[in-house]
Amino acid sequence: MEYTRLGTSGLKVSRIALGCMSFGASERASWALGDEGAEPIFRQAIELGITFWDTANIYGQGTSEEIVGRALKKYTRRDDIVLATKVFFPLHEGPGGSGLSRKAIMEQVDASLSRLDTDYIDLYQIHRFDPETPVEETMEALHDVVKAGKVRYLGASSMWAWRFAAMQHAAETNGWTKFISMQDQYNLVQREEEREMFGLLADQGVGSLPWSPLAAGLVARPWGEKSTTRAQSNPTTDQQGRPLFLDSDKATVDAVQRIAEARGVSMATVAMAWVLNNPVVSAPIVGATKPHHLADAVAALDVRLTDDEVRSLEEHYTPREPTYF
Repeated sequence: MEYTRLGTSGLKVSRIALGCMSFGASERASWALGDEGAEPIFRQAIELGITFWDTANIYGQGTSEEIVGRALKKYTRRDDIVLATKVFFPLHEGPGGSGLSRKAIMEQVDASLSRLDTDYIDLYQIHRFDPETPVEETMEALHDVVKAGKVRYLGASSMWAWRFAAMQHAAETNGWTKFISMQDQYNLVQREEEREMFGLLADQGVGSLPWSPLAAGLVARPWGEKSTTRAQSNPTTDQQGRPLFLDSDKATVDAVQRIAEARGVSMATVAMAWVLNNPVVSAPIVGATKPHHLADAVAALDVRLTDDEVRSLEEHYTPREPTYF
């Protein structure tokens, strides 16, 4: 395993992050793994040196955090893990149940701490931008939970670059804690973050934590091959009804397959190696449900793509709208 600082902060994380959206109560999602099903994934993560675990209060309506909290006590030491969770999406009705108001942040950070059964969260992330709350209110509230010792660092996720810049500016102007990470969608068939966000992150010293680095498995299997149960439940269009994946993506997937076959590695390893090749990327988030998911991701750390391979992977990309829902 390789380790890196998250952005220009002092926080060191494993270069592969364990995404815990796959863990939760089965009645919440047919593909979700409970404590027993998640056990081998947690054990494998520890054996591979994956010490960066990412969850959210909305995953499984809180049950993911509960499973992660129990795993922390059963399989490792709390201080050996960089633990991340998120806040924004609705957990319940009422003014504190969703969004990024001071009330919601104060209520939800305590609820996450309780479910995780821990005294502190290493990386507390806003899951989306809240247009209904002034950025100053959000940033001051986040700063206060850091100063209270409940949170060590702050991160954000999936928003327009100008909004992220506005939040960082509010924090800097008022002497509040700034974000050190941006969790954004980034993979071979969704590269819109390269236009503005990645340049901003590099300038601000903020690390990228790509979610869906394999495009829900699209680039990890031959084109047209039957997808997994989880992939079948994922949305295929954005909020405006526009398709997330295009017919032109076939050429990109075919390029991944050719390179994987030539190198004798999995398609997932090649696609992950491409994501890791971007200098602003700190740690892709891998939502594992099977042992080979983490193994393929870690194998990507040893793959150095040639310039020709990178060109063949990128040349068929078709621009599309970013996914911020």
